[in-house]
Amino acid sequence: MYIIFEGIDGAGKSTQIGMLKEWIEANGFKVELQVEPTDSEVGKLIREILQHPDANTERVQRVLGLLFAADRLLIMDKLEDKSKIIISDRSFISSLAYQGDAEWIEILNRYAKKPDLLILLDLDVEKSVARTSGEDTFENVEFLTGVKENYLNLAKNYTSEIIDANNGINKVSSDIKKAVAPYLGICPDCIP
Repeated sequence: MYIIFEGIDGAGKSTQIGMLKEWIEANGFKVELQVEPTDSEVGKLIREILQHPDANTERVQRVLGLLFAADRLLIMDKLEDKSKIIISDRSFISSLAYQGDAEWIEILNRYAKKPDLLILLDLDVEKSVARTSGEDTFENVEFLTGVKENYLNLAKNYTSEIIDANNGINKVSSDIKKAVAPYLGICPDCIP
């Protein structure tokens, strides 16, 4: 199974992915985590570009769209491993939400693996800005409002669960487990 976590910065993806991994493994499944951008040379270049003040200009977003697509192609074989559950912190859906020009991004990512389940952590934009202030150039209300709207619209195109990330960490974790449980043959009503 290929599960992807998406959401605006500060939504708690890393925390929730770690908690879900532990829970899935406790239920007898093998799990591998994936993060975008990866630790490849392309991924390192992406991280470097994201730190520049002009990172959210249209020109740089197009460059990032190309680089993210290349970075994804480097990991495609790993995502085809049927012996474990792959949980990814971001995917091509992030490019669709952040980089704009959906038609072009879809062409670049036509070989990207589609998720079996999209977990969208839906966080208020103001909370995102407060949680991530100073990390990169994307932390402004106007930009993130558009990204959040993009995510909510994109979620309609995939098997997805929208989780309210404004709740406490344990409530969010419980909601995620209840969403994932049926895919693993686990009773969702048995999860506290």
